[in-house]
Amino acid sequence: MKKKILVTYDMFREGFTELESKYDVTFPDGRDFTYDEVYEMLPGYDALCSMFNFPVDKKLIDRANGLQLIANYAVGYNNIDVAYALEKGLTVANTPDPVTNPTANLALGLIIDTARCITECDHKLRSQGKEMKIGVLENLGVSVSGQTLGIIGMGRIGKALCKRARTCSMEVIYYNRHQLDMAEETKLGVTYVSKEELLQQADFISLNAPYTPETFHMIGEEEFNKMKPSAILINTARGPLVDEQALVKALQTGRIHGAGLDVFEFGDYPLPELLEMDNVVLTPHIGTQTIDTRIIMARIVSNNVIGFFEGDRPVSRVLRP
Repeated sequence: MKKKILVTYDMFREGFTELESKYDVTFPDGRDFTYDEVYEMLPGYDALCSMFNFPVDKKLIDRANGLQLIANYAVGYNNIDVAYALEKGLTVANTPDPVTNPTANLALGLIIDTARCITECDHKLRSQGKEMKIGVLENLGVSVSGQTLGIIGMGRIGKALCKRARTCSMEVIYYNRHQLDMAEETKLGVTYVSKEELLQQADFISLNAPYTPETFHMIGEEEFNKMKPSAILINTARGPLVDEQALVKALQTGRIHGAGLDVFEFGDYPLPELLEMDNVVLTPHIGTQTIDTRIIMARIVSNNVIGFFEGDRPVSRVLRP
């Protein structure tokens, strides 16, 4: 009997071609399955392919009679109760490689956009037309070249962003749970500093750390008070890394200069105050929102499932929460 695979999300089918040829795969039609629908359907399935915003909690795991694998469509897996899944004997897999370059590209884009007021000027030009002031002392941004980028979280995406920033002639410092070895630091051209030193020295601060209980609100009022008034915060990781109320206050009071955000603390939408600020650039979690990346990610999910059941290819396993 063929293995039964449940995919919770509506996605380009090109990436699932091999998976469909081998197994009995259930896809939603034109929309994602709801949590309640998955809960009802899940018994009897061998693998669950979940999206990064779909909660795989204890209730769902306990419902999953016969489930062996949770293959997450994302590099992050904070939507899954990984500890409980592993305790129940399930394997959890993710898709780290395909998200690296597009997310690093977006982070660099937000750095340049916020620094050079690109979105702000676009809005002014559209709304004010010929009334917009375009003098040599109007619409002034700040330089990117020669500035210091502080990267918090020097994993795949942090390293990819570092390479891009160095190409833009930025100095790069970083803080990470574990310091890189000297050879890799030399190759990347980066300097390891404490978190406090990074907050004090960086002109741009990019969050590229995973979301865990330890990183919740890793940037809050105390951290904003240590930053330069000219600092710009970039977050393409996970929204709850930042205390969004504290961010609003820091921007309103001029404690920091600006922010570029692809993720938000309270779900898909930022606090309304952020929508009114010209010095804030907002994107709706589009770090991997390119056609080719989406297809590649689906292919990696498929490979994780096939590799798990057939043993013929590597599986990107999540080994701990």
